Amino acid sequence: MNIPNPLPPQPSPPYLPPNMTPPRPPGLPLGEDPTERAAIPNVIVAIEAILRQPRRVMFQLRQPGAGRLIASMLFVSVVCSLIYGVVAGTFSGGTQLWAAPVKIAVGLMISALICLPSLYIFTCLGGSQARLVEVGGLLAGLLLLMTILLIGFAPVAWIFSQSTESLAWMGTLHLIFWFIATCFGLRFLETGFSHSNARSLAGFRTWVVIFMLVALQMTTALRPILGTAKTFLPTEKKFFAAHWGDCLKGQDKPSE
Repeated sequence: MNIPNPLPPQPSPPYLPPNMTPPRPPGLPLGEDPTERAAIPNVIVAIEAILRQPRRVMFQLRQPGAGRLIASMLFVSVVCSLIYGVVAGTFSGGTQLWAAPVKIAVGLMISALICLPSLYIFTCLGGSQARLVEVGGLLAGLLLLMTILLIGFAPVAWIFSQSTESLAWMGTLHLIFWFIATCFGLRFLETGFSHSNARSLAGFRTWVVIFMLVALQMTTALRPILGTAKTFLPTEKKFFAAHWGDCLKGQDKPSE
């Protein structure tokens, strides 16, 4: 009598600690995971979701009533921008303690508003099915993630602002923080569009260059943010690269 060979031993599933869900399969559509369908009722939950469950934010932006979530994200973005601006203003003190926060928050919101129409056009050209409100929501998510990361960098910026008088060094440090925060925000935005049935991301990547240029020019159009000046806004028009070059050449103190 022939006895069939027993089945080979199957590998046991990896051990998961209590209260830990198994990893989500890659490529799963938005909303297939029940945790992504959970509502985002307030700003605290919105902050936690953008950091831990960005797909939950992306899914909620597709649901009716997404305007409340967008307004919450924009509100937190403005508050975080103001807080980081106060830290930036401590480099020069005086009027910069209120001028720098106002300029950073206003500049960030204006940059996003200026670039929103081109973002929607480029995503439509790429085949995306995202509605304007969803595109605006993803842009608000970008701003939220950026400003939260800037708050994380704020203590480091404050330490250096109290220990150096080099305008060029502090400007470089803030630009590095801004660049890192922007990269994470853009990654969230790109992931969001990858779930909108877009056939190509070429237009989106073109928009990224536009957004970066607009945001950088805004820092020059609203100068000074770190140094001091006799007027709230500059009286001379400059390209941001020319302004940075002038700072590096000789303006190595907190004055414009």
